[in-house]
Amino acid sequence: MEQVCYRYDGSFQGFLTCVFESYVHKEPPAAFLTFWDEETTLWSEREVETHEPHAQRVYKALGEKGTPLFRHRLERAFLTCLPDRELILYGLIRRCLDGEGKRVVSDLSDPVMARVTLALQKLFTEEDHLRGFVRFSDVDGMLVGEIEPKNRVLPLIGPHFAARFNGERIALYDRTHREAFFYADLQWRILPVEEFHIGPAGEAERAWRGLWRRFYKTIAIEGRENPKCQSAHLPKRYRHVMTEFMEEETNAALPAKLP
Repeated sequence: MEQVCYRYDGSFQGFLTCVFESYVHKEPPAAFLTFWDEETTLWSEREVETHEPHAQRVYKALGEKGTPLFRHRLERAFLTCLPDRELILYGLIRRCLDGEGKRVVSDLSDPVMARVTLALQKLFTEEDHLRGFVRFSDVDGMLVGEIEPKNRVLPLIGPHFAARFNGERIALYDRTHREAFFYADLQWRILPVEEFHIGPAGEAERAWRGLWRRFYKTIAIEGRENPKCQSAHLPKRYRHVMTEFMEEETNAALPAKLP
């Protein structure tokens, strides 16, 4: 059987459509790339447009031949930064659909499932951290913030903030994956955004930032300063996008129009 490289839109539904196509054409994938990836391969390529009915057939089969929990874990694992994520998940899907079924889910000694489980743990840890470490700025009546996560956590934390601030307008940008979560009027969407800059803070916003910085400095006891303990409670990799650690001059202009 000839192996091919599948190009798709990067969505989970698009990935399941690729799985469907691989069964139809009897073509095991050699690699997965998105439409906008500039990488080239020596494999022949097949471009796959997302087809909802085909994706749903695969999704339903995973619940029937595996378990709903296994299907849910695959969906979450798709959001991780696991290297060769699609190929690993494709291998688990093939094993599930080709007869191993529920045994794939319950075999905790399986090295592939062990890698996926570890990746999921890191995803959920990062999600939990960012629920507490995301900082929003009030820019012209909109709550605007930025994150730089390792995993694609916007689909997990975005709805959390939409429910928490359901009367606000929200824009939360993911620098790593170049996509943004937008919420307004009880509706939200995640859209690809190439460039995003938080605009200059207003007088009230600057005052609140100053209070946060003063609070952070005031609660510290100079004789008991413990940088290692501080880093454990507030990891340094999140600080560069937190308002209490940002300098005012680093803020650029917000684009005139948002999707």
